[in-house]
Amino acid sequence: MLKSEIAVFSVAAMFICNDSLNFRIEIITKNYIVKDKILIAYSIPPQGLLELEKDFDLIYPDKEFFSTEELIERIPGCIALLSIFNKEVPKEVIEAGKQLKIISNYGVGFNNIDIETAGKKGIVVCNTPEAVCEPTAELCLALILSLSRGIAKCHHGLKTNSDFEWGVMKNLGTRLQGKTLGIVGMGKIGKSVANKAKAFGMKVVYYNRNKIDNSSYQYLNFTDLLEQSDVVSLNCPLTDETHHLIGEKELELMKETAVLINTARGPVVNEQELVDALKRNTIAGAALDVFEHEPKIHPELLQMENVVVVPHIGTATIETRIEMGKEASENIISFLIDGKEKNRVN
Repeated sequence: MLKSEIAVFSVAAMFICNDSLNFRIEIITKNYIVKDKILIAYSIPPQGLLELEKDFDLIYPDKEFFSTEELIERIPGCIALLSIFNKEVPKEVIEAGKQLKIISNYGVGFNNIDIETAGKKGIVVCNTPEAVCEPTAELCLALILSLSRGIAKCHHGLKTNSDFEWGVMKNLGTRLQGKTLGIVGMGKIGKSVANKAKAFGMKVVYYNRNKIDNSSYQYLNFTDLLEQSDVVSLNCPLTDETHHLIGEKELELMKETAVLINTARGPVVNEQELVDALKRNTIAGAALDVFEHEPKIHPELLQMENVVVVPHIGTATIETRIEMGKEASENIISFLIDGKEKNRVN
């Protein structure tokens, strides 16, 4: 494994000194360290990059982020790229990185990166799976609560309608206790969601590519999970196999009283078929943090009272943003300085 190379060179500086009217020239030699360059694709909190800054020269964007053209222009002299989950790293950028050895993605998803091209060029690609786990699981539970208890609906109603109805039999929702939560994708985020849901008294079942040994939660095949769950939570990565994992056929399997939660990736759900199912009352509602063509959202979703939408904020806490920076930095330091691969995904 190659380590980061630090070039050291000497320069001579001449200073003229006045010593009892006699001029003399002193040659002072100083050492300067030239650090390898790392391109930071997005303006993220610098607190998360302090360790990286010690050993490398970090190139930040002047504005919010570098465009694709700017990445192509600046990446040739860089040894690493710290990319971000919502901005693409296409083939053209990777091929322009003549010295590029590693791409550390700020986020758990990495479908924004051309993995095939990176692999062909021998470039390591990493992600940040640890930092994103708890905040994403928290948001998942928040969406479940908001949808089941009508929090978003009531909030909007009170703020926009002076005649919004109050009453003992108005604005009724459903409780979580005793309900079945079906988790699709029992990775770190899925497990955290399961543990939090258990505290609400929910029965947790799961479907995963591989059954987990010694799990305290019941494994069901995909069809059984859809048929039995009151809440279906998508916590799986986006892959060729999970693209449009949920569509008309799968929604038809769910209970009419069930709801769908997506904090995974937008294209895991066929958005048009979800809209059609909601219009037919095939399921009771949906809560979505991610969208198939984000930042564009299907306009009909925005008009439905039984749909809660938020703008991809699963990891959007200041603490998490700093921790993600630290984890992305550790990936780079581990590889370039310590010769170890951490969180590699390709």
